[in-house]
Amino acid sequence: MAILGKIRERSIFLILVIGMALFAFVISGVFDGGSGSGFETRAPIGEVEGEELSISEFRNQVDFSERNFNMTSSQAVENVWNQMLRSTILQQEFEALGLGVGKSALELVLSENPNFNSDTRFQNEIGQFDIQKFIEFLAEIKATNPIAFEQWSNQEESLKNAYRQTVYQNLLKVGLNATQKDGEYAFFAEGNTVNIQYVQIPYSSVPDSLAPVTKKDIKNYIEAHPSDFEVEAFRDIQYVLFDESPSLEDENTIKSSLEALLEEKEAYNDVSKLTETLPSIASAKNISEFVNEYSDIKFDSIYVAKGALPSSAANTLFELPEGEVFGPYLDNGYYKLSRMLDRKKGGSVRASHILISYQGSSSAAPTITRSKAAAKAEAQRLLQKAKNNPASFSDLAKEFSDGPSKSKGGDLGFFQEGAMVPAFNDFVFSNRNGKIGMVETDFGFHVIQITGKEDVVLLATVARKLVPSDETSNLVFNKATKFEIAAQKGKDFVEVAEQDKYSVRPVKNLKVLDNNLPGLQNQRPLVQWAFSEDTQVGDVKRFNVNTGGYVVAQLTQAVEKGLSPVEAATAKVTSILRNKKKATYILENYSDSDTLEAFASSNNVTVNSAAALNTQAGTLSGAGREPLIVGTAFSMAENEVSELLKGQNGVYKIKVTQSSKAAPIENYMFFTNQQQEKYRANILSKVFTALKDSKEVIDNRAEYY
Repeated sequence: MAILGKIRERSIFLILVIGMALFAFVISGVFDGGSGSGFETRAPIGEVEGEELSISEFRNQVDFSERNFNMTSSQAVENVWNQMLRSTILQQEFEALGLGVGKSALELVLSENPNFNSDTRFQNEIGQFDIQKFIEFLAEIKATNPIAFEQWSNQEESLKNAYRQTVYQNLLKVGLNATQKDGEYAFFAEGNTVNIQYVQIPYSSVPDSLAPVTKKDIKNYIEAHPSDFEVEAFRDIQYVLFDESPSLEDENTIKSSLEALLEEKEAYNDVSKLTETLPSIASAKNISEFVNEYSDIKFDSIYVAKGALPSSAANTLFELPEGEVFGPYLDNGYYKLSRMLDRKKGGSVRASHILISYQGSSSAAPTITRSKAAAKAEAQRLLQKAKNNPASFSDLAKEFSDGPSKSKGGDLGFFQEGAMVPAFNDFVFSNRNGKIGMVETDFGFHVIQITGKEDVVLLATVARKLVPSDETSNLVFNKATKFEIAAQKGKDFVEVAEQDKYSVRPVKNLKVLDNNLPGLQNQRPLVQWAFSEDTQVGDVKRFNVNTGGYVVAQLTQAVEKGLSPVEAATAKVTSILRNKKKATYILENYSDSDTLEAFASSNNVTVNSAAALNTQAGTLSGAGREPLIVGTAFSMAENEVSELLKGQNGVYKIKVTQSSKAAPIENYMFFTNQQQEKYRANILSKVFTALKDSKEVIDNRAEYY
């Protein structure tokens, strides 16, 4: 059972390993442009205005992102595509503008980059960046290390692109200025206010039956507003999940296999031809060997604190006497038996430190220039301050420490013996909680505060993964296959499912590059099938689920890129059209009056108030966002009563009770500058979006991923 579980568990991993091995000759380094692979896929991953985007480069970058940034395949594909698209579009724009990077500009970039100007190899006698030294360095690595020079060439291109983007962005900003009139308008738009009284007849008060909306109405509206209803290609499906979960019988079988390890037993040895006594988990002399023989998880000799134990059994496990056994118990998909082997008092320590390094100490930053004697004196000064006020330790670490933990107030968290260098280790494990002291290591001088101690225990645990038996797996397969065949015979998918009480789950708006379904991960084959030219609406197919089991899916709708179909836009458009019809109904059937009070009384509603309205907000308290109603109020005189007005949430009648004009000021420069910053905010991103919309972009990712 345990072996079968391991095979099942690792089958996907083995497939991936084999697949990566087969592709190893295709993909070289991320920065080598695919050269030297011996193979080049000619079909591009995409195009921008006819310029092809290399599939080889794309794959290299996806692979790099997965390995170095812990991304899933779908995340890496999306991220790399966006980066490549942005880079290509902007590069096209730079070329069109003749925007280049000359020698002097590159020298400026290098001299201002801390990665280069702080490197002593490239500094003159007064510590300034020396471009000639850098050029000499490049000449040397070009002659002696071609790979490093190639990497520099790629880095140089990245620096140039970054500089071009900066220049381009600055040029854009220079062209976006706010005038004094802009500032003046912003000042009065915020400062001019009105108070109103209003009566609302909400659209929700009119029955939907009085405002019918037909499919033809929806279709006509979509065609009249095409820009609001442009959609990417999408698919709708419905599916039934056949989960390959272990049965109660499977669970009991695994528990019984563990319970059998609680007792010693006699067994005949075919090799020795003798009857031998097999030890129990409690009596096993070589416990690591015992665990490795019977467990799906190898023996772990690491001591753990109570907090690291399974929450459901932590108290019991932590308090077990030495040699005692607990279980079987369930933990994260495994049934387990655990035997207490050892306990260490204070075996896990939490500490904070202030590191004072010196020139020449291990891992000291280039900016550290103090001598060893000066470092020791500084550490002693901080030691005394910490002892005088232990509560200030965190603040002292944030201000003075040279260690990477300074941002955390010097906190190193909990650790066990051997995790730190000897002098540091000896201090924290030989002293009481709360002790403050100082030690010297190769890294410098450490002012240490012990902030916590925990007992730790060593457990020997036999774990059996809860996996379905062959009988359970076969039963699930037969159910899924039977349902698939029945649904393929032209019968209604939902009706077939209901016959056997299966739950049907609809999925709307699947996109061509989607990877996951609600409740299901890594269903890329299903999505590819849904978008295949060979798949027709109504088709049914069965797919494996990576975690075990099957999903039987049916394609229910296929919409290509273009104008949204009526069905997909029905909910949105119906609401718009229904409110319009309700507004007309209210205007035609509700009695109007000269005063708000009379209008409210005749229609059985109340008079409401809204104060300090300005044109920047457009929201009525108690009614929601109503920019048209607020804007109308600013065109009215005090005590003036409006006609009936159509709003977003109802029909309104309003009265201006007070109108306040902001007093002019001498200078509107502050507001002008505010508007200018508003115009310039995220300008590069906005321009990129506009450029992308203006270009012909072909996306072929779905053919490869």
